[in-house]
Amino acid sequence: MNAVAEFVKALGPARIAAMGAVALILVGFFAFIMMRMNQPDMAALFSELSLQDSAQIVRELDRQAIRHELRNEGTTIMVPRADVPRLRMRMAEMSLPKGTGVGYEIFDRGETLGTTNFVQNINHLRALEGEIARSIRALDRVQAARVHLVLPERQLFSRDRAEPTASIVLRLRGQLETPQIRAIQHLVSSAVNGLKPTNVSIIDDSGRLLAQGGAAGSEMAGANSMEERTANFERRMQGSVEDILGRIMGPGRTRVQVAADLDFNRTTQTQDLFDPESRVVRSTQSRGERSRSNEAGNRQVSVGNELPGAQGGAGNEAGLRENSEKTEEITNFEISRTQRTEVIEAGRVKRLSVAVLVDGIYTRQGADVTYTPRSAEELERIATLVRSTIGFDERRGDRVEVVNLRFADGPRLDALPAAAEAPLFDFRFGREEIVRLIELGVMSIIGLLLLLFGVRPLMKSVLGEAASKKIEAQQQAAALAGPGEQQALQAPQTGQADQPQPALPDSATARALEVAAMLGGQHQASVSKLGELVKANPIEASAIVRAWMIDKKAA
Repeated sequence: MNAVAEFVKALGPARIAAMGAVALILVGFFAFIMMRMNQPDMAALFSELSLQDSAQIVRELDRQAIRHELRNEGTTIMVPRADVPRLRMRMAEMSLPKGTGVGYEIFDRGETLGTTNFVQNINHLRALEGEIARSIRALDRVQAARVHLVLPERQLFSRDRAEPTASIVLRLRGQLETPQIRAIQHLVSSAVNGLKPTNVSIIDDSGRLLAQGGAAGSEMAGANSMEERTANFERRMQGSVEDILGRIMGPGRTRVQVAADLDFNRTTQTQDLFDPESRVVRSTQSRGERSRSNEAGNRQVSVGNELPGAQGGAGNEAGLRENSEKTEEITNFEISRTQRTEVIEAGRVKRLSVAVLVDGIYTRQGADVTYTPRSAEELERIATLVRSTIGFDERRGDRVEVVNLRFADGPRLDALPAAAEAPLFDFRFGREEIVRLIELGVMSIIGLLLLLFGVRPLMKSVLGEAASKKIEAQQQAAALAGPGEQQALQAPQTGQADQPQPALPDSATARALEVAAMLGGQHQASVSKLGELVKANPIEASAIVRAWMIDKKAA
């Protein structure tokens, strides 16, 4: 204990305070690292919540004594990652989060006994608007939605009835494409009885009109629909041609443009076809006539018979006989008839024009690059392939042009990299794991710098001070001892410990010399180490000597 007390006294208050401060900093730093390592990994339970939903979820987490954190002004709730699936299922069982607006849960209340019909209708309208808003918020790019429905009631003794309308305000993440806007219109119109998609108006949170309702909106929607269908058809054809040519000549070595002329007229054709070779007897009508006339004994009246002295002929005495027979037959035939009605829907392809630009062939010989155009036979094969891809029809005037020209940006000429081998260990880090590794790396670097530039110089100064104190004590003991005592003191250092030493007188000085002789062998290694430290750190050694001189002058 005396040695410890002497060591502490030799250090001085300033060094003890510096060592204590460094020790406290190290303890605090490593305690922070340990707490950070033991802290559970937090993940988002829900994000972009309303304040009402956030308050209900926090109340439930407090009731279950689950650790949680609030971020982004309470709109995001963080919980331990291991508890996220269980808590989400628990919150779903409690219908949380409910989101903004009221759904059909408004009818779960038992206060319906004295509710009037007007209040019931208002609640039904609120519930319908809330449910539609929740369905719209289920889309990926929609952050929030607000729906207003106008459902006019039919007045008594009125034949006319106003059509329902809807207005929607959206808060978006990015931009919505036209097919997505039309999908929202059809979603809302299908959920409301009698609502047409053309009567749904949609705007975003910046006031930009996305879909216009009414008659003007239907005309605009029709024009946009025709342009969209044409653009989609051209895009689909272009993608098909580029895909099949890219597998032959490589990606980026072809350019394809498609121009389509579509017929958006809806046509109805009716045809009546008669086949004269195919006939069937429909009806037959027969008619016969037969007549007979006989005038015997009658005299024939003539001019000769009326002259005086004339005599009637004998042939006329016999009379006149006449027979007549007539037959008429009418046959009606039915000719086969085919009636055909054909409805041609809008969107029929009237004409296609496809332009294909292909690059040539590049060959590399050392540092020289040679460009070779493609042959006519190869271009013809490419054109045949393109015709088969687009469904070429010469009767409607389709055209396909394939041209070979050198591209301004040639292909990369460096050797392609070898196929990457599968790694032995497949480590996949997410965003949270990467951030955590960065934090640990920064903490480790700070701890290493603190050890190198804080603790190491302090320990060097402390060790140097202790070694100097020991040397000073040895020098004082040697000055007090006699010549024989000095020889006995130096015996362990010169390796003559095996020779007999003279007995020292029994006095305080003799006992001090004996203690110094015993400690000399132990401190020899420390002294040699001290010499090495002084040689390695001359600046620190000179600072220590200067401090000693100042202390001596002050004393």
